[in-house]
Amino acid sequence: MRLLSVNLGRPQAVAYTSQPDGLTGIDKRPVDGPVRVSAPGPKGVGGSGLAGDAVCEKRHHGGDDQAVYAVAREDLDEWERILGRALPDGSFGENLTTEGIDVSGALIGERWGIGEEVVLEVTSGRIPCRTFQGHLGEKGWVKRFTERGAPGAYLRVVHPGEIRAGDPVRIVHRPDHEVTVALQFRAVTTERTLLPRLLAAGPALHPEALAAARAHVENSGSVRAG
Repeated sequence: MRLLSVNLGRPQAVAYTSQPDGLTGIDKRPVDGPVRVSAPGPKGVGGSGLAGDAVCEKRHHGGDDQAVYAVAREDLDEWERILGRALPDGSFGENLTTEGIDVSGALIGERWGIGEEVVLEVTSGRIPCRTFQGHLGEKGWVKRFTERGAPGAYLRVVHPGEIRAGDPVRIVHRPDHEVTVALQFRAVTTERTLLPRLLAAGPALHPEALAAARAHVENSGSVRAG
């Protein structure tokens, strides 16, 4: 298991983002040399966990609980076959393109050691948006991406440090539950009846998903009681 590439984005003006200034950092490209990784701060204030990587829309992107976005090269390869086009590393706006890791099958709270210092913790799957669809230029992309259910993973930074392409990735902790990124993604998108199962992941889960799961359970209890 290793990093194939570390990808950074610069602010670019495009027609397909909802940002008032029209800027997005979704077009990420592989970089040479080490990149510093650290917790960026709370959502709405902090951006990317990677130094030099732009997050222009901080209402829904960036922040401590989605500081880093990882996608498996194997998933990009499958989409290449489906779409009939090349998808270089970074095409999905991911910071890390991995090899040998079932990223969407990772457990919420699973921790990855990368290189000599960095430790990241899996928090949730990536929810597709209008900017992602515009960047890919594929009609109905949000629906297609959602239906496939392999969203890649957001991670928080547990221990900062430097990473670079070629670094080994080690699973240094696997929690004692069965809540995968793929299950969490389905629960918050297409199969909301799965939301109660997310509670098993506890506080490692992205706070928004955890709140949704708790609200679903509370509302279901109120309906039964009524």
